Parts: sequence; structure tokens; C-alpha cells
Amino acid sequence: MIDMAQLPTAPPPIAALREAGVSVWLDDLSRERLRSGNLQELIDTTGIVGVTTNPSIFQAALADGDAYTEQLTQLAGEGKDVDEVVFTLTTDDVREACDLFAPVYEATDGVDGRVSIEVDPRLAHDAERTAVVAKELADAVDRPQVYIKIPATEAGLPAITRTLAEGISVNVTLIFSLERYRAVMNAFVEGIEQALAAGKDISKIHSVASFFVSRVDTEIDGRLDEIGTDEAAALRGKAGLANARLAYQAYEEVFATPRWQRLEGEGGRRQRPLWASTGVKDPAYPDTLYVTELVADNTVNTMPEKTLDATIDHGEITGDTITGGYDEAQQVLDHLDRLGISYTDVTAKLEREGVDKFEKAWGELLEGVSAELSKVSR
Repeated sequence: MIDMAQLPTAPPPIAALREAGVSVWLDDLSRERLRSGNLQELIDTTGIVGVTTNPSIFQAALADGDAYTEQLTQLAGEGKDVDEVVFTLTTDDVREACDLFAPVYEATDGVDGRVSIEVDPRLAHDAERTAVVAKELADAVDRPQVYIKIPATEAGLPAITRTLAEGISVNVTLIFSLERYRAVMNAFVEGIEQALAAGKDISKIHSVASFFVSRVDTEIDGRLDEIGTDEAAALRGKAGLANARLAYQAYEEVFATPRWQRLEGEGGRRQRPLWASTGVKDPAYPDTLYVTELVADNTVNTMPEKTLDATIDHGEITGDTITGGYDEAQQVLDHLDRLGISYTDVTAKLEREGVDKFEKAWGELLEGVSAELSKVSR
């Protein structure tokens, strides 16, 4: 049973989101946040009930300050190689964050209090290795709150099913298209079916599907600007919200099917939509755009700290801003198609770029760790 009253008091806008069924997570983690008490302070004062990480976040954390130097020195002395060091540093941070969120996890019956850690993005197109590393990460963190992040590439889909079937909770990341999102939900349902068949307690298996928002606007706005007409300009800043709203429509449809209702009757938990990439890229747009306009029950919004601060300061939460807007959202995508902007091309490009970005960040993370190991080994 979820006891929301046991959660720390949240500022009014975050409390309003919570009341509307939106869980607010922070999209950032670092050892500095952990050791300085900053993350605990945010839990106590801002109403966040989870944390997400990715290779870019870990790379930035390592590059900032000397919070990892002592452990790097120890691991170097143990003869650990770069990959082993990265695995240890990141899983240690996630485990420590899980412990901070343990009271939230208990108060929400496992729904929140979650911390995500991503599988090595170099494995994004290798289903077998992704599933193996997902289990290794879950075993290393060894906390029920952990979410293993697996990208929603074609190869990621069977890895998602296999990981869930093992009883491991999954955060599916880098979802851009509605077609791929439906495939993700199918992979999720298959995983829960397999877990149930294997005798696992499926009420303990949770999942979120991270649907990226602002990057869609950035790509499509650029194409609209190239067209250069008033008609095109009128569509700027509308595609990301339209895409996300139609994703929620798909979520409602899938989790109303007899196939899912059977699993729900056995204790299955719905895979929640998670709005990711919610920091506004275009300063012309309201800085809370992807928060106030994406409110619906049983969702997560994972925010950079800047977006979290803006929401607390001046976010106006007016209740559900998704359901009931599906026809208008479809009209936006149809209008873009009439202008010659290919939805399929846009979302495929964004997936490629998303994987490439994380691979690049992972490479920089490995390089940074290698450089630090060289320093402490002298």
C-alpha cells in the first residue's frame, strides 16, 4: 500500500504534480552530491522521489573535482583495469543513492525511491551482452530500488524482456517513436509473462519507459526553420508535446488489454511512461514547458536541477494536460507530414544520435578514468 503521507513535504508545484500522479525525479547524480549531503537535502526539501543517471552524467561527475580520487587510488593499487574501475565507481554511487531513497521506496511500496544505472552503451546493439551486463549491474548494486537502463534499440528489446524475466526492474531509455514505444511495451509485457511463468513475484518487478521530449522539438524546429514559412513557424515547439501525448494514449491502450489485465490480476505493475529530456533547449519557450504540459496519472518526469528549480519557483500545475488532447496531438504530426517532415526519419536520427552521444560520453568517461589512474599510479 502506497503511503504518500510518509514522503517528505514538497513545495506546492511538486506537491501538485504528486497529487496529479506525477513522480518527480532528478536527472543527475554525483559523488559530490552524495558526500556533501546535497542529494539528501534535495530529497528533504524539493520533493524528488528518484534519480536517473546516464553516461554523460557520470562523465561530468568524474571530471568535476576530486571526489573520486581516494577510491581511484585504492582501485589502482588493486590492479583494476579501466572498465572494472568505472563499473565499481558507478555502482557504488548508485548503491549509496539507493540507500538515501530507501524511506521513499518503502513509503511508495517500491513505486518510487528509484535510482537508475545504464548498461555500457557500446552494447546497445548486442542483446546478449546487454542482458548479461544488466544482471551484473543489478547484482553489484544489490538494492531493490535499482533500475537498470537499457536503450530501446531493436537489439535492446529482447534484452529488456530477458532482464525483466529475471526479476530485474528496468528503465527503458532513448525512446523517440510511437512505433518503438509500442514495441517496448510489448517487450515489457513479454518479460512479465515469462517472470510469472517462472514463478517469480511479479509485484516486485517495476519498469519505466523513458520517452524523450525536448530533442524531438530541437530536431523538428530546425527543419521547420529551414522551410521558413509562417505555417511552419506556427508549429515550432509543438512536436515534442504532441509525440509524448500520443505515447500516453498508446500506454492507456496497451494497459487496458485483456493480456495485461490478466497479469495485473496476478500482481503485475504497469510500466510507467517517463518524460525524459525535459530541460528546455530553446530559450524562447517557457522553462517549465515539458513539466506543466505533460501532467497525467502514473507518470514520471525526470528533470535536470535547473528545470526542477524553475518548476518549484514558478511552475503552474493545472492538473491533467495530456488526456483529451490526442486528436490535437495527431493533427500536429499530420501537419508536419504535409510539410514534408518525415516523422520516421526524425525519430530514427534521434535514436542514432542518442546512442552515439552516450557512446561518446562513455568513451570520455573511460579516458578520464584512465588519466586519473595514471596520475594516482605515479
